Amino acid sequence: MNSIDDNVRFIDLARVTVPIHEFTAQERAALDNVNHRVASGESLADVMDFVFESTLDLFPCDRLSISFVQEDDRVVSHWTRALYAPLILQPGYAEDLRQSTLARVRDTGHVRIIDDLKAYLEAKPHSASTRLLVREGVCSSMTCPLSVDGRNVGFLYRSARTAAAFGMHEVLLHSALAERLSQAVEKAYRIEQLTAANQAYAEVLGFVSHELKSPLGGIVMDANVLEQGYLGHLEPPQAERIQKIRGKAEHLLLLIKDYLDLARIEGAGLAYQPRPGVDFLADVVQPALDVLQTQLEEQGTRLTRDIPVSPRVVECDPGLLNIVMANLLGNAVKYGNEEGQIRLRVTQPEGQLAVSVWNAGPGFPRSERSKLFKKFSRLQTRELMARKGTGVGLYTCWRIIQAHGGRIWADSESGAWAEFCFEIPQPLPSSDR
Repeated sequence: MNSIDDNVRFIDLARVTVPIHEFTAQERAALDNVNHRVASGESLADVMDFVFESTLDLFPCDRLSISFVQEDDRVVSHWTRALYAPLILQPGYAEDLRQSTLARVRDTGHVRIIDDLKAYLEAKPHSASTRLLVREGVCSSMTCPLSVDGRNVGFLYRSARTAAAFGMHEVLLHSALAERLSQAVEKAYRIEQLTAANQAYAEVLGFVSHELKSPLGGIVMDANVLEQGYLGHLEPPQAERIQKIRGKAEHLLLLIKDYLDLARIEGAGLAYQPRPGVDFLADVVQPALDVLQTQLEEQGTRLTRDIPVSPRVVECDPGLLNIVMANLLGNAVKYGNEEGQIRLRVTQPEGQLAVSVWNAGPGFPRSERSKLFKKFSRLQTRELMARKGTGVGLYTCWRIIQAHGGRIWADSESGAWAEFCFEIPQPLPSSDR
């Protein structure tokens, strides 16, 4: 044991060992229960709430909290429970590790004991976190590192509103808890970080795409005005250049539509709103074809339809399935042959709505099939990589069909054709309504 001053102690647990049988039966039971909770895969908050409530009787504790190390030199408070209110040092509070005694805990793996926080604050008046804890009435604290594979990932704090509340037995029990918690809490924390980052990315994606959509739409409209001669006659070279400008802007608008669809689906969860009595042809298929009509004409593509004359009334979310149809038909045009053929087939076998979109074109080899329907994944063939795309359209389709309780798949003969199909149950499963 090494003493820095009268208020702070650092304990090297490598030099102190206590067999597990020296813990009381109640303490061993508490450690076993924490193991079970960790193994059950509950959320970080659920596990920590259990640790707080189940160890209150084992040793002094008015406040339990965890923080995580970010970017090596910054510690961020993540979870806290206390027997009192209000909490002044809240989750989300961040502080640099430099010139903090926590840096020694991180670097050495030692346990830090502060017996008198008021005296510690007098010695270190610039410690903002200590000042906040003192305002809460905390008098002593015990800090243990959270380590995973030799890496310090954060800290587990136990605090009391009495001075000098923690001795060697409490240190060993607190460390045993930290050892059991380290890997589980880091994993849960990383999952929460990824979820938050994914939501932030979707929000930024949606914002940027929306901001680009309006000016690009204006460019297309202005190009159309010029092309049609409303502002005067264009010479052939001028008309050709305007046509190229319009084509590039329309291509960017299609990319933006894919990203806006993705942001809509991933931003705040899938807005899935199915309803019965949807005219699938009029409400889903035809709007997608209307949008693609210009592309079909420019590429000279022949579209054949194998669709019953009678209206197909189905249960679905028409807005979301319109996104699917627009993607599948748009891909058939984009990746099909010029002056080629597309076949759209809609059937309604017993208990299903089945749709397939077939196109003549380069198709894809069987080795590339596993990359389909994955976010930002594009097939790595020379013919397909030469045709611009976002790599998000098919992923968006997969998410939407999954929401309907259906399935989507693709088949192809490399160098000849590709076909994309989906089925959704009719009526939809009751859990999805």
